[in-house]
Amino acid sequence: MDFTVLLVLITFISGICLLLSQSNNSANSLYSILQFMGSLFPILFIVLFIRSFIVEPYKIPSGSMIPTLLIGDFILVKKYQYGVRAPIINKVIFENEKPSYGDIIVFQYPQNKKINYIKRVVALPGDSVRYIEKELFVNGKKYTQKQEILYPSSSQYSSEEVYKETNTYNSYNILKSTNPSQDFEYRVPEGTYFVLGDNRDNSNDSRYWGPVPYENLIGEAFYIWMFWNPSGSDTIIDRIGTSLD
Repeated sequence: MDFTVLLVLITFISGICLLLSQSNNSANSLYSILQFMGSLFPILFIVLFIRSFIVEPYKIPSGSMIPTLLIGDFILVKKYQYGVRAPIINKVIFENEKPSYGDIIVFQYPQNKKINYIKRVVALPGDSVRYIEKELFVNGKKYTQKQEILYPSSSQYSSEEVYKETNTYNSYNILKSTNPSQDFEYRVPEGTYFVLGDNRDNSNDSRYWGPVPYENLIGEAFYIWMFWNPSGSDTIIDRIGTSLD
């Protein structure tokens, strides 16, 4: 069961127990259980509110966003950034900002909304995107790439494959291998966003299944608060406290 669904269910049950305990003052075991469950309601409600509307933690399970995000990173996501959305159904209640170039977004995978993905926005609605010999062009403007040496190094990638990609608005690091890639050209439909993984040659992204609809957005990743990957040599100190803005 999805954690959000479980949290909503437990919070609802706790609220019912709180109401029942207030209408029943008998000193029996059932009343004690109702009283205990009801006492948890304020805490559960606050946790549910924060996770649903303010900030929610996620763990990075794959290497599609290397070198920006590593396997084992625990990140925080602004849930309100792209609009206040109802829990579980992810329906927009109030609109806020729209994604911008370079934003790292968490969203529902368009082909299976039960799965959440994280990628970087490289093109907005109406943009023309071209990817030729591993170089990105948006509306005819080339995203410049310069080899970048990162420190500290990581067990999850070679520093020789890291490049700093720069556009008009921001810059960030990407990973490029020597493997051949497939060129493409695409026009982003209105109401959707074209996303790529920073690990360009090892990412399942908009190149393969299309753009992300606005309705699928969950929030913007902005902070690494913890790191844990027992199988690698990277340490907590290397990752914790890293801002993604």
